[in-house]
Amino acid sequence: MSSPAPASSTSHSGLLSRLTRLQTRIEQWVAFLRPWRWLWPPIAFAAGLGSFFLVERQQWLGAMLAIGMLIAWLLLLSESLIGRMLARRGHPKLPKGVTTFIAQMIHQETLFFCLPFLLVTTVWSSGQALFTLLLLGMAVFSIIDPLYYKLAERARWLYFAFHAQCVFLVVLVTLPIMFHLTTGASLKLALAAMVVFSLPSLLELLSGSTLRRWVMLLALLPLLAGAGWLGRIWVPPATLWITATALSPGFDVQARKPRDSVRLTPSALPETGLYAYTSIRAPRGLKEQIFHVWRHEGEVIDRIPLQIKGGRDEGYRAWSHKQNFPEAPAGPWRIDVMTDSGQRIGVLRFRVDANEARATLADGDIDSPLGLAGIALHKLLPGREKKEETPTVQQTQKHTVAKPYSEVESE
Repeated sequence: MSSPAPASSTSHSGLLSRLTRLQTRIEQWVAFLRPWRWLWPPIAFAAGLGSFFLVERQQWLGAMLAIGMLIAWLLLLSESLIGRMLARRGHPKLPKGVTTFIAQMIHQETLFFCLPFLLVTTVWSSGQALFTLLLLGMAVFSIIDPLYYKLAERARWLYFAFHAQCVFLVVLVTLPIMFHLTTGASLKLALAAMVVFSLPSLLELLSGSTLRRWVMLLALLPLLAGAGWLGRIWVPPATLWITATALSPGFDVQARKPRDSVRLTPSALPETGLYAYTSIRAPRGLKEQIFHVWRHEGEVIDRIPLQIKGGRDEGYRAWSHKQNFPEAPAGPWRIDVMTDSGQRIGVLRFRVDANEARATLADGDIDSPLGLAGIALHKLLPGREKKEETPTVQQTQKHTVAKPYSEVESE
């Protein structure tokens, strides 16, 4: 007479059966999706573009898209660990081709979702262009199957570095949308995440005994984090971008618009001073400090802080008024619009010259940027309502070299 099977053996068999069925279902879904994988990149790009413009009016939609992407990332990051745990207990693992396909889909989703944010916020006349072009190249690479699968199989350290860069992107873009973290805080967390997920890449790259590898790893991680922080000026402020700029000798505070016109000659500039006007768009609920950094021939003359808030369709209007200039103001000037973490949002340039033909005309005309940043797609959305605007004014601390004066307007 046979004795009944132990309860632990029965439960083990039941779990194995359920895992086998789950694996079979996942493989069936992958087989079904493979012929349609070419649709995934444009869908992800459209989702990013929609989230980028809808997040102001439909905040929940942008947050849901971001949450969905983070969940997908958690599944991807836990797959390897869960797979090893199951293998130790005799449970089946997903075939390598299936897991690589899933990873490819998530990489494509991340890169194409984040691409609109980078294309709009990049200052193309700066080193940010190299960063965005690199990520554009990564996005194209992710859809070329022979290259992607070859990288995943033969250059694991580079594949893990690719993975870490995608983690950096998803953290950088989603945190300001979901949790209203400032650009600087999001950048620091993105760098921390990138360093953590660079561990597999560095371990694959380093050789030698286990102790030697870990010693080298502990030495490399701070260098990697430091290099990332030093290169932050090359990273676009993914959720902040300029929608309008102007230079003018006067300002209509009631209408919150620049006015009047003047040629920026050394004699005229001290009499009128100069207003630098910027309108900056940001996610609803985000509050952040930015700076108008006035530079003369590359040297910082003034650094004026301004507080902005997100949520206004046309952008948050802020201006700084510089009244005192150096004794010899002639030459090229630049006003860098910067985040508190040192990322450039935009640049205003002008020239002061005794020759009026070469001097910049500060005419108060409000210029919109070219490209996606200048397209007001939010105006096409239904249910758009006008809100009455109430001004606020803030004055900065006086400086010894010059006396800058700044004002901030909000919705």
